[in-house]
Amino acid sequence: MAEDMGQRTELPTERKRAQAREKGQVARSPDLAAAVDLAGAALLVWFLGASLVSGLKLMLQRSLAGEGPGAPLDVRSVGEAFAWTMVQGMWVAVPVIAIMWVIACLAQYFQVGWLLTLQPLAPKLDRLNPVAGLARLFSRRSLVKTVVSVVKLFVVVWVVVLVMRGRIDELAALPAASALAAFEQIFLIVMEVAAYVLAVMLLIGLCDWSYQRWQHTQDLKMSKQEVKDERKSGEGDPEVKARRMRIARELAMQRIRRDVPKADVIVTNPTHYAVALKYDAATMAAPKVVAKGVDWLALRIREVGVAHGVPIVEKPPLARALYAGVEEGRTISPEFYQAVAELLAYVYRIQGRAA
Repeated sequence: MAEDMGQRTELPTERKRAQAREKGQVARSPDLAAAVDLAGAALLVWFLGASLVSGLKLMLQRSLAGEGPGAPLDVRSVGEAFAWTMVQGMWVAVPVIAIMWVIACLAQYFQVGWLLTLQPLAPKLDRLNPVAGLARLFSRRSLVKTVVSVVKLFVVVWVVVLVMRGRIDELAALPAASALAAFEQIFLIVMEVAAYVLAVMLLIGLCDWSYQRWQHTQDLKMSKQEVKDERKSGEGDPEVKARRMRIARELAMQRIRRDVPKADVIVTNPTHYAVALKYDAATMAAPKVVAKGVDWLALRIREVGVAHGVPIVEKPPLARALYAGVEEGRTISPEFYQAVAELLAYVYRIQGRAA
């Protein structure tokens, strides 16, 4: 039994997942993020490649034609010309870099969500232990990662070889084509290879993401004792809570046994609510609620009332209103005077007492 309590067989609780997330321990696939980044880069090259080439071409033409600052170029003006070239290049490259940064952030966000924590960057002395480092290096998990990386590399190379074999005739004819035609043909072949490779990488990334989520759950699994301890710390000891409820129930029953037999009437819902009322014109300014309860307590109030001959009257609206509006042991408020007076008059009349 003790061994069962120590084995991690229980799924992690939400609190355990939240604590791991605060430490930066989340299910994340670098393969999927890399595949999305490469797919974004390929799409940018496909849609913006022409404008990038045109921008760089224009910058080179202006630089060679001496239209930029520092012309004619000499030793003293080379720094100014270099700075101008860098600025022009940045104007061309910054939009692409910004879009790639957004794509990279989205690739992480869709896997992890919004998470900002510095705990993974905190220094840990156990990482400097060479023995522990060698143990991690030659662990089963590291071996599995190495094998998976080799398999992924083999699959990617195999896909590239298959695509290139289908284009071998076009590659052989490139030396006879013009420079522009050769460049266009090479670009189309490269984009085709990239499309197939990216499709394979996305598939691998999705599989890896599913595996990382499963592995993350396995790493966070808890033993039955850990679940029990967490429940105690988060919600209180169930045994203590049960004992408190039992004591509160016993005290409520003692009040019911003591006060309900003295009541003049019990008004009910008829099953869910029960309110016992007492009125003594000599000592009370208004009727008093001596006991009230719902469900289980309502049943006990009715049972004690029947055992001691206390009249029980079904008035659902009045029972609910008295239960919600008057505390136990207090007199009723003025808005209930007329309804309670009519109820007591009815009870006194059937008992042959003076109202």
